[in-house]
Amino acid sequence: MQGLMRMVRSCHEKLKVTILQHPQFKSMSEMNKSFARFGRVISFPTVQGEEDNDIMVPESSTMRQKGLENTTVADVLMIKDEEKGNSWLCCRTNDTAYDAVKQMTANNIGSLVVLKPGENKLIAGIITERDYLRKVIVQDRSTKYTRVGDIMTEQSKLITVTSDTNILQAMQLMSHHHIRHVPVIDGKVVGMISVVDIVKAVVDQQTGEVKQLNQFIRGDYY
Repeated sequence: MQGLMRMVRSCHEKLKVTILQHPQFKSMSEMNKSFARFGRVISFPTVQGEEDNDIMVPESSTMRQKGLENTTVADVLMIKDEEKGNSWLCCRTNDTAYDAVKQMTANNIGSLVVLKPGENKLIAGIITERDYLRKVIVQDRSTKYTRVGDIMTEQSKLITVTSDTNILQAMQLMSHHHIRHVPVIDGKVVGMISVVDIVKAVVDQQTGEVKQLNQFIRGDYY
C-alpha cells in the first residue's frame, strides 16, 4: 500500500513536469493563469515539508473528473453498484465456512460482510480469505462444520470508514493497518471497499486528468 501512495505522488509529479515542458507554459504561475478561465484545480499530493502544488485544469461538461482530493468512498461504491449491481455481499454468523468461501469463489471476491442473524442488517464482523486459510485450513478444521462466527474478524476489531471518507484517507488507513478490505458504515452497513477498488479509482482519476490536459494542449478547449 505504501507503494501505491508513492505511485500516486509519482504520477502527479510526472504529470506536472510534462505540462511544464509544454512550450506554452514557462512557469507554474503562468500555467495557472492560462488554465484559470477553465475553472478547476488539480491538487498534487505532497510529502511533509513540500509546498502544495495546485494546477488549474479545464472543466468539460461531458467529462467531469472530481480529482482525488474530492473523491469519496461513496463515489467508489456508486461505481461498484453500476458495474456489479451490488457493492457488497454478505453472509450470517451461523453460516458455515464452506458456504462463505463458496459464495466468495462464485463472485470472485476476497471478503464478505458478516451480519447478525435476523432481518436487521447489523454487522457482526467480516470474513476474508485470510481468515479461512489461517483459522480453518491451517488448523485442519472442517469447513462444513465450522461456523463463520467462529473464524470471522469481529466487529470490535474492525477498521471501518464512512461513505464520505476521502479515498486517499481510506488508502492510508488500509496501509497503516495492513488490511485489504474495509466495511463502509453509515449507522448500518452500506458497502465494502477493497484495495483493488481504490487502485481502480486512482487510475481512473489519473487517466481522466491526463486526457483533459492533453485536450487543452491540443487546442480542444477554447
